[in-house]
Amino acid sequence: MNQDYIQPDNWSIIEEGFDVERVKSSESLFSIGNGAMGQRANFEEAYSGPTFQGSYIAGVYYPDKTRVGWWKNGYPEYFAKVLNAPNWIGINIEINGEKLDLHRCASVLNFRRELHMKEGWYQRSFNAVLLNGIEVSVKSTRFLSLDLDEVGAIKYEVTPVNKEATIAFTPYLDSGITNEDTNWDDKFWDTYDHAHKGNSAYISSKTMKTEFHVCTGMLNQIFVDGELQDTYPTVETSHTYVGLSYTVDVVKGKTAGITKYGGYTVSLNHKKEDLPSASAAVLKQAAESGFVALLDLQKKAWSKIWEMADIAIDGDVKAQQGIRFNIFQLNQTYLGKDARLNIGPKGFTGEKYGGSTYWDTEAYCIPFYMATKDQQVARNLLTYRYNHLEKAIENAEKLGFTNGAALYPMVTMNGEECHNEWEITFEEIHRNGAMTFAIYNYLRYTGDYNYVPEKGLEVMIAIARFWHQRATFSTDKNKYVILGVTGPNEYENNVNNNWYTNYLAKWCIAYCVENINKVKTEYNSDYQRIIEKTNLGQEEIDTMLEVAQNMYFPYSEKHEVYLQQDGFLDKELITVADLDRSQRPINQKWSWDRILRSPYIKQADTLQGFYMFEDQFTKEELARHFDFYEPFTVHESSLSPCVHSIQAAALDRMDQAYTFYLRTSRLDLDDYNKEVEEGLHITSMAGTWMSIVEGFGGLRIKNDKLSFAPKIPKEWKGYSFNVNFRNQILKVNVSKEGTSFNLEGDQELVIYVDGKEFNISPNTLITV
Repeated sequence: MNQDYIQPDNWSIIEEGFDVERVKSSESLFSIGNGAMGQRANFEEAYSGPTFQGSYIAGVYYPDKTRVGWWKNGYPEYFAKVLNAPNWIGINIEINGEKLDLHRCASVLNFRRELHMKEGWYQRSFNAVLLNGIEVSVKSTRFLSLDLDEVGAIKYEVTPVNKEATIAFTPYLDSGITNEDTNWDDKFWDTYDHAHKGNSAYISSKTMKTEFHVCTGMLNQIFVDGELQDTYPTVETSHTYVGLSYTVDVVKGKTAGITKYGGYTVSLNHKKEDLPSASAAVLKQAAESGFVALLDLQKKAWSKIWEMADIAIDGDVKAQQGIRFNIFQLNQTYLGKDARLNIGPKGFTGEKYGGSTYWDTEAYCIPFYMATKDQQVARNLLTYRYNHLEKAIENAEKLGFTNGAALYPMVTMNGEECHNEWEITFEEIHRNGAMTFAIYNYLRYTGDYNYVPEKGLEVMIAIARFWHQRATFSTDKNKYVILGVTGPNEYENNVNNNWYTNYLAKWCIAYCVENINKVKTEYNSDYQRIIEKTNLGQEEIDTMLEVAQNMYFPYSEKHEVYLQQDGFLDKELITVADLDRSQRPINQKWSWDRILRSPYIKQADTLQGFYMFEDQFTKEELARHFDFYEPFTVHESSLSPCVHSIQAAALDRMDQAYTFYLRTSRLDLDDYNKEVEEGLHITSMAGTWMSIVEGFGGLRIKNDKLSFAPKIPKEWKGYSFNVNFRNQILKVNVSKEGTSFNLEGDQELVIYVDGKEFNISPNTLITV
């Protein structure tokens, strides 16, 4: 059974009723972020029950020394960890001398929490009866400001219900925190200073090894019945802690509250010696604006994001809630302002996967950011990889590659490989192809060809060199083969001739040579600079092309399908439908040996290639491959259902497409994979967006133009989305009656709908 405690709502994530078993899951689901920092939805007050504490700062990491049983040549020295950052949200509450702790209360009533996605805030409310007999009503509202992205704000209110009370608020900062996933129980942070003045305090700390300096600050205001109190705190300190304690007497039915402004200033953005003063200045600015005005700015900033990014669904609340949750979390994680940052698979919601950058960005996220933001955001994501090219070349050199061949990392913070499972780090080399595919995808969408001579071609050449060297000539097959790899389906390791990997290799080389020729003809001065820098000659180009043109692809004449890898048909081909439900998910129930020998596919593999290179195959071929592979796919990767949804829609199998859409959009809300307490699946959320826009909407780029093939699930009355295509915004509205298009821009746009050409004038509604 999937979890189902989240209340259906168009714009909010809502939980009602307090359940200790749900706390860690909800800490993930109600997470908040603003692109620069984020935090799990931990309680502000003390909580002695099971909890996963987590606050995170974009770009701040620690190189946790690799832990393996025995060392293999080429292993990365470390696994980069996103760090649990100093805690600024904490507010200890005492009522008549007893600490408020929901795990120890006599009873918790009317517990409710809401993540309001439209406006970007999180709220929790409850009544608690303490062991001393006093009942209090509590309401806490918090958000991380998009406008002042170094600041978060909390408004925490306590109302005695059955008698008067003395309430002590102790807001604190704590840098004595640890990561749940440390390899060696290393100390990640060194605290070197703390101070307090009036209602403000800060702690200065730095990360060990990487030397990121962070100032964590707070500024507090105390209110009784909405009136600001002129109170002076008592102070508690230790080496890693500063608490400011305020005591107020409150009559029954009146409300005492604290507004706490907190957050981080970081040496990525300031000189380290200026961090405390920068923290003081931004917190003062926030406090002078006040909670209400700052929240109004938050609502306006989110309104602007939703104006472009929203997908509205008519007639299906769970589907609507799912897509908005995905869009909301993507924007909380990455807003495209800083080319040094990227999109971690868990965002700011947990520590799994090290918070680092994976191939997910290139394969799944770039389309979302291209269509819902300015194209500069997608360019920043490509630039991030260009800036890591030298490191990618170093990564390849460590494995024995030469001559400027590059292997982009499976997992990285700074371009250096920091993932240390052999079968993934050194065998899942298909991620290299996603780097070139992202450039291709960006070009066909934006038309910004200047990126290729500026930066892109150097990346393509280094990747083509890798594929050239990684292929082996088989005299037996009289073809080039690629041995010892893991495809996207990580339930097969160390296989030969993974079709997706071989196809990507062939395509990357051919596409690189195509662009070398174009740059030579049209951007000759750039061409000369690149040839000199890369030392690339015609003889090398010819031998690379020979590899591409003579690549081997395993194929079954019997099934008329490309085989996922050479030995796929040697397996016992029992479909998922015939697998006992009690055995699922197999990654939690089976040994790795059993998984590797099974036919079960973790995520789209051969079908991933059919998704990316759709134009190179017929509908009949897609149908054959879908019918062959889908029955073996367990979808135990978050990246899988979206690809299947898009392809089912392309095949007019709308019931299947809709089922896969619900699975991808509600993967975390309904906890399909029984792991949401570890954090959300952020990068696959971009796949959810694709499953509507590319799947149901049928968006493609054909002949340099937008093309649509709109379809609608029978469960929906209609849906709408926006696409920013080459700086013109096209609004698309699909209903059972037809599809309407409205263009915001200053010039006409030619589009295709179901293969027919239409000319759309600005600010004119046309219905097809």
